Amino acid sequence: MSWNLRGSYAETCSCELMCPCNLSFDHGATYDYCRASLAFTIREGQVDGTDVRGRKVVTIIDTPKVMTDGNWKLGMYVDDEATDEQFDALVQVFGGQLGGPMALLAPLVGEVVGVQRASIELTDDGLRHTVRVGDAIDFEIEDIVPFGVDTGQPVRFSGMFHPVASDLTMAEARRSQIDAFGISYEGKTGLSTADFSWSA
Repeated sequence: MSWNLRGSYAETCSCELMCPCNLSFDHGATYDYCRASLAFTIREGQVDGTDVRGRKVVTIIDTPKVMTDGNWKLGMYVDDEATDEQFDALVQVFGGQLGGPMALLAPLVGEVVGVQRASIELTDDGLRHTVRVGDAIDFEIEDIVPFGVDTGQPVRFSGMFHPVASDLTMAEARRSQIDAFGISYEGKTGLSTADFSWSA
């Protein structure tokens, strides 16, 4: 089964700036855990012939301090406008069952705490990225433009190991209210990209 997805991405996590886990998964988190919400807008894509353009997926994870220790908790939301076929296809892709980037993380997941349909709103407005999932997740991150950078270009991580991409923009949370599948935290830091591309 072949598939490909392209779109935009935003996340927030519980670590302080900068998140040690994003530097390397085997670095310990700021606290005794790392909790993160990962939000995807799919601009174009298909999964074994099923068109998934326009769909949105948000996952939430709760991991040990050192992510490579495994035993993650994973929850997933697919937007409530998805057909049954789209829903099933996206759950398999984002659950790692169909290969690709998420398949690399699947062995670290100890428990899937829920998979649901929900109203999902994802907005990109310049440096600001807003994510709302029903009453469970509501956060806004802002890409960080360093002091003294006249171009207005935000800071980017390059050469990192991350399921979305190896080059992502550093951001910080402007607001955060997250309580989903029994996982709650205050988002403090974040990452974004205007264009991710996956295939398998």
